[in-house]
Amino acid sequence: METGVAQVISLSPVRHRDDVLTGAGLLPVLPALRELLPGGLQRGSVVTSGGWGLLSLSLAAGAVADGAWCAIVGVPAVGVRAAAQAGLEPDRLLLVAEPGPGWAQAVASLLDGFDIVLLRPPEQPPAQLRRKLEAAARRYGSVLLVAGDWPGAQSRLLVADTKWTGIGLGHGRLRARKAQVIASGRGAGERPRSAWLWLPGPDGAVTAAAAPAGVAGAGPQGDYSGAAEPLASSG
Repeated sequence: METGVAQVISLSPVRHRDDVLTGAGLLPVLPALRELLPGGLQRGSVVTSGGWGLLSLSLAAGAVADGAWCAIVGVPAVGVRAAAQAGLEPDRLLLVAEPGPGWAQAVASLLDGFDIVLLRPPEQPPAQLRRKLEAAARRYGSVLLVAGDWPGAQSRLLVADTKWTGIGLGHGRLRARKAQVIASGRGAGERPRSAWLWLPGPDGAVTAAAAPAGVAGAGPQGDYSGAAEPLASSG
């Protein structure tokens, strides 16, 4: 698998960055996520999503729609169709389901060739390995999105609460989910932010949502100062 990854990277036109996005070191995010990540995804940074799910894919969708390239590593359950339904353009996407024991080296190489690398680590990497991948992201100006915990991440998002819709009077089908997403960062004076999202909505899209009736706290764009546990799987 490691050889296959290296071959794909060497043949991919994105490695030469002929059409890499320009700007102030930021990659755009979906409109629904802009209150949580003002400005977008910072190049050279690590962002976590608290667990694998639709939120993880949504974090990359805005940039890919705007021309960025994305590699998804370590998520065998994700296929091209599922990624496309989340808004990721298949022509700008590489899936590496099983990177093998040398997954960290594969990720470092992918950070050289792709704007975003979405990773679900097979294990909690030691500090030295994390620093190596963080340095690679900074060096190549890529974003490392981690589905899981990553001490030292510049931005952390997690699903704190969910409300499913579609079941009434004990019957029916789940059609959509409202999720309260919390974002926090490492910057001095950085306050956690909260937003309710359709994750997904009835039409499958990720959009801003009003807070469910009877839920205390802020609406779609509010501050959040409490603690919350990340979901093991969201989406």
